[in-house]
Amino acid sequence: MWILNHSIHKVHAKWLMLCYNHARFVHKNGISRMIPVDTFDLKILSALQDDGRLTNQQLADAVGLSASQCSRRRMRLEEDGVISGYHADLASEALGFNVIAFIHITLATHSPDNAKRFRALVNRVDDIQEAYSLTGDADYVLKAVLRDLKSLSDIVNNVLMPHQSVAHVRSSIVLDRLKESSKLPLKK
Repeated sequence: MWILNHSIHKVHAKWLMLCYNHARFVHKNGISRMIPVDTFDLKILSALQDDGRLTNQQLADAVGLSASQCSRRRMRLEEDGVISGYHADLASEALGFNVIAFIHITLATHSPDNAKRFRALVNRVDDIQEAYSLTGDADYVLKAVLRDLKSLSDIVNNVLMPHQSVAHVRSSIVLDRLKESSKLPLKK
């Protein structure tokens, strides 16, 4: 009995270690928490990154589980926030968005109120697709996808520069996109 019990504990400990090694942190509502994922979860996530429209049967064929197991795992990954949503990737150039600019922002003062005002401004401007707080010379970098240079000029001169929280704006225009991917480097 002791040998069987010991073996079960050993297998359980190995499984826990595997889960810990493949755990992912999910940041939700300002709280970061670790979500355990196993190799099947990683296979599911990898397949869904390639094609988010896969049916549970197609997913099952790709990862080696039954469709019902894939369905349960997918629902758990969605509920846990590991899968945060599904969307269509649009070709910006085909829709007339020909300019990508990275805009570096330095704030006038470094206070919580000023940062809050700036964040509110960024969230109101649809042309700004991504915004990041930085270390280094600039306080923020923004990614804007625009139809033309006039649109960039309008954002810089009429939206960002006049805002009371902004001290300095510097923009860089993308000449050529070398790589674009939203896929995470999942290790199997």
